[in-house]
Parts: sequence; structure tokens; C-alpha cells
Amino acid sequence: MTEILGVNKILEELKAQGDPDAIEGMARVGIKTKQVFGVKIPVLKAMAKRIGQNHDLAEELWAINSRETRILACMIEDYKTVTEEQLENWVAEFDFWEICDQCLMSLIVKTPFAKTKAVEWARREQEYVRRAGYVLMALLALKRMKTTNEELLAFLPVIKEGLGDDRRTVRLAISWALRQIGKRNLTLNTAIQKEVEGYKAIKTKTAQWVATDVLKDITREAILKKLHAREYKKDS
Repeated sequence: MTEILGVNKILEELKAQGDPDAIEGMARVGIKTKQVFGVKIPVLKAMAKRIGQNHDLAEELWAINSRETRILACMIEDYKTVTEEQLENWVAEFDFWEICDQCLMSLIVKTPFAKTKAVEWARREQEYVRRAGYVLMALLALKRMKTTNEELLAFLPVIKEGLGDDRRTVRLAISWALRQIGKRNLTLNTAIQKEVEGYKAIKTKTAQWVATDVLKDITREAILKKLHAREYKKDS
């Protein structure tokens, strides 16, 4: 059952639930924005569940520009009715990695624009917009089971374009995208292994680091065993 909460009531709750120690911890991992209440994600998810989907309230919360109000906005926005223009406006205001990733996971990956935006955003220069593109690729492999092998492999040329970007937030997102695609099934695992082996010849910090990081993860015994079991189950 949803509960009617206005912006003022939500702000009161956020202040009451805030943890000063959490704020310090967030700052240490790069979560820095104009206002941080220090409310943990499970608490925000519980609030979002109480509120339910509410487009107008989501827009109001986003406009406040605090960590918690913006994450909450993404959680209560209706992915079925969100517009492309709205997504472009929001992504342009991403200013740290957590708001980027939380908005993608809670909202954007569910929209019909996800595949197109993954490519468009990965090719833009703005740091967190570019990160959003690569994280979307990871989430399309992880959360959208109807995404085909062909659609995921089509991201590889776009991923390769980003190997000259040495920004840490981008580098981590590229690795995440490749690792999640490689963990989808054996066919993709083999394809990603071959792809990143080729990165070793590219003399950039990102290419070298990504090759090592991805291969170390997707060739783990536990991962390969899981993929073989999944393949066996599918064929039996």
C-alpha cells in the first residue's frame, strides 16, 4: 500500500534517518555532492516502496539536488512513461558515480531507450555520461535477459573506442561492461576473452588494466563452472 508523502515530509525523514558517520564513509569512496543526508540505500528503497511510482514527486525530488532526493527520484519514477528528454536532462546532471549507477539500475535500464542510450552516452565526453553508457551495457547483460548475444556483442566496437580514456570512473565501467557480458553465457565468455586479449597490444593505461581485470574475473573456475552448468541445463 502506497503512502502519500510530500517533499517536506520526505526531507524530514531523510534528516531523521541520516547518519553523520555514513556521510564520512561516502566521502571516502567519492560520494560527494552539494547535500548528503547519509541515508543508506536500503532505507531509501523502503521509502520508495511506501511512496510508490509518482512522476510529479520524482521531478520535485530531482530538482532538490541532494544525493538522497535524486536517488529516491529514480526509484519512484515510472520507467514506462519517462521521456527521452527527461533522461537526457537527468544524465547531464550526474556528478558522482553513485547517482549515475543508482539511476541506471533503478530506472534507466528498464526503459525502451536503454540500448540506444548505452551507445550514445558512451561516445560523449562528459565523465559521468560516458560512465553511464558503459554501466548501461553491463546492466543490459545483467538484468535484461531478453538482450541477445548479438546486441551485446554490438557494444564491443563502442567499448574499444573508450580505451583511450584513462579516467578511473570510466575505466571501471568499461571493465564492468565486459565482465558482465562475459558472464552471460559460454559463447559470450569466449568472445570477450578473445576481445580483451587484443587489448594487450593497445598501449594505454585503460586498455592494459581492463585486459588484466576482465580476464582475471571471467576465467575464474567458479564462473566457468557456472556457465557450463547453465549450458548443460539449457540443452538437457
